Amino acid sequence: MHTEPAIPASLLYGFLLVLARIAGIFTFLPLPGLKAGPDAPKIALSLALTFALYARWPVLQPAPSSMVQLAGYMLAEAGIGLAIGLAVSFLIEGLAMAAQAISTQAGFAYASTIDPNTEADATVLILIAQTIGAMLFFAMGMDRQLLEILAKSLQTNPPGTFAASKPSVEALTMLGSGVFTTGIRLVLPLMTLLFLIDLSMGLLGRLNSQLQVMALAFPIKMICAMAALSFLVLLIPKLYQQSAATMFSVVGKFLGIG
Repeated sequence: MHTEPAIPASLLYGFLLVLARIAGIFTFLPLPGLKAGPDAPKIALSLALTFALYARWPVLQPAPSSMVQLAGYMLAEAGIGLAIGLAVSFLIEGLAMAAQAISTQAGFAYASTIDPNTEADATVLILIAQTIGAMLFFAMGMDRQLLEILAKSLQTNPPGTFAASKPSVEALTMLGSGVFTTGIRLVLPLMTLLFLIDLSMGLLGRLNSQLQVMALAFPIKMICAMAALSFLVLLIPKLYQQSAATMFSVVGKFLGIG
């Protein structure tokens, strides 16, 4: 007689819960083209990472007594993944914040294009900042650090046992303020320079009303902004790495690692 292979219920529960945590991460993970891309690659990537973590799949003891309890576990795991993905998105949005401030002050906001992620109008500098942030995320090996934290979290906080502490939740929430902190630290010197240019142009306009100050202001500000950005490019990786270290430390404490 032929016997049909049976999948243990505990193995199936572990697969579903790990998949829920990983799928939650990909909801906010700012990978290039991930949000605007088709759903099939996202599902395939989530399944591939879930099977890659097969050795860390939890064994629920006791097993969920009903589908309602299993659904509650899956919602909790999805919430953990959403929190991790949101923390990573804060990291890259800091560069976008800096690019938005520069685009407005230097006049680049007048020329916009379509953001493939949100399908909304965005300046070229914002798209460049988002691309640089995503490239640095992979170039610095932060994707491996994220997977390592995720694998450890399945041991330190197996599905059904996670309980976030108040200080860790507050620290994770405060990462949102890092978006503005990182952006201001990057562009404050340039914004000061642009302010001085505006002030100088205003004084020239007051001294001689015949000068076409407005016609000269935009080209000068754009040239100065591009020259300053060429120097800021050298500082972006260092500041990005510092912000990433803070982010991974907060995420590790949130998951009870380290």
